[in-house]
Amino acid sequence: MSQTLQQMRLGLFIQAAGHHASGWRYPGAQSGSENIALIRNLTLAAERACLDMVFFGDKLVTSGKDHPSMIVRFEPLTLLGSLAAVTERIGLAATASTTYNEPYTVARQFGTLDHLSGGRAAWNVVTTGYDSAANFSRASHPKHDQRYAIAEEFVDVVRGLWDSFEDDAYVRNAETGVYLDVNKMHRLDHQGEHFDVAGPLNLTRSPQGHPVLIQAGSSGPGMALAARIAEVVFTAQQALDTAQDFYRELKREVVAQGRDPHHCLVMPGIMPIIGATPVEAQARFEQLQQWTDLDAALVLVSDRLGQDLSGFDLDQPLPDLPLPENMKSRAKLLLDMSHRDGLTLRQLCHLAAGARGHKILVGTPEQVADEMIAWFEGEAADGFNLMPSHFPEGLELFIDGVLPILRKRGLFRHAYEGRTLRDHLGLPRPAHRRWAGEP
Repeated sequence: MSQTLQQMRLGLFIQAAGHHASGWRYPGAQSGSENIALIRNLTLAAERACLDMVFFGDKLVTSGKDHPSMIVRFEPLTLLGSLAAVTERIGLAATASTTYNEPYTVARQFGTLDHLSGGRAAWNVVTTGYDSAANFSRASHPKHDQRYAIAEEFVDVVRGLWDSFEDDAYVRNAETGVYLDVNKMHRLDHQGEHFDVAGPLNLTRSPQGHPVLIQAGSSGPGMALAARIAEVVFTAQQALDTAQDFYRELKREVVAQGRDPHHCLVMPGIMPIIGATPVEAQARFEQLQQWTDLDAALVLVSDRLGQDLSGFDLDQPLPDLPLPENMKSRAKLLLDMSHRDGLTLRQLCHLAAGARGHKILVGTPEQVADEMIAWFEGEAADGFNLMPSHFPEGLELFIDGVLPILRKRGLFRHAYEGRTLRDHLGLPRPAHRRWAGEP
C-alpha cells in the first residue's frame, strides 16, 4: 500500500436537519439546527466511536429557500464552547470567515476554545463566497481573488497572535514575586495591506500551540492557501480519478511550500446511504430523492452556478456556462458532473439537493467501506468528512455497520491514543515562531 498513513481520519459534519435536503422527512429522523440535545447526542456518539472531530459549517446570510439545515443555525464558536464542557477527546472544528471578522477576535476565540477543550480546537478558514456585506455594514462583497489575498494576511496575523507568549512565559513564583517573564511576551506589530494589529493577544499559548487549521476551497487561490497553511483540507470530489488528481496536485504544492505532505490531510465529504442489502440502500436513497423540492433544488444549483437557471430546460443537459466570480470550484464540479455524465438539469438538481456536490455512497456497509478503502489506498483521500443524510439513523448505520469493517481491516482506531486533536490526526505541535526562526 503506497498510502503512508496507516489509518483513515474521520470527521462528522453535523447539520442537524440532515445533509440531504429531504433528510428531515425520513421516518424517525430528528431535526432542528437549534436542537441542542440532538447536537450534543450526535457529538457524544461520534466521540464514543472515536472519530477525530465534529465539524460545524457556517453561513452569514439566510432565506426561506435555503437548505433546511441552513435556514437557522447556532453561532458555531459558542456552540463548540458548550460541547467542550460535555466531551473529553473528540476534536471540535468550526468555520470562521476571514472576510467578515477581525484577526484578533478569531485568534482569541479559537485560542480560548483550545484552552477550554484541553487542545481539541480547529478553525475552518473560509473566505465566504456568499455576499454578506449587507449584514456587516460593508459597501460591497470583495471579489474572489481579493478575498483570498485578505485571507492570506488574516491567517498570518492570527498565527502570529497565537505566539504572543512563549510556552513557559508564566513563571508564577510566589517566593520571588515574579508572575510573568516579560521577555517571553511578544508584540506582533503587524502592519499590512489589510490589517494593522499590534498585539500581543491577551491569552497564553494554547495546549496545541496553534489550533488545527482547516481549509475548504478548491479553486486555484484556495489550493494555494491550503498548500501554505492548511493541516486538513475539506473538499468535494465525485470520481476516483479526479480525486487522485486533486490529492497529488495539492501534495505537490504543499512540498513546494517546504512543508511535509503528511501534515496536510485531504478529507473529501461523503454521504453514506446504507442498507442491509443493495436493494434496501437504493430504496432509501430513492425515497429521499422523491421528496426533493425541485424548485428549492433549482435555487440551490442556480446559487452555486452564479446565475438564474429557471429558464433552462429541466430535461436537457446544461450548456457550457462561464464560472461565477464566487464559489468557482463548486460550480466547476457541478458543471463537470453534468457534462461528464450527461446529466439533465433535473438530475443535477436532485444530486445537488442530496449532497451539494459531495460523493454519495449507496450500498451495504461492505460496499461503502470498500469504496472508502479504494479512495484511501488509491491516494485520493487521507480520510473523510461524514455527511449523513439524516440524523441520528444515518450516523448510527455508519458507526454500527461500516466502522467495524474498517477496524477489522486495521484502517481505523479502536480507541483514542492521545488527548488533543493534533494527536488524533498525527500532526505536530507547532514550535513557537521565536524558535522556528519566523519573523
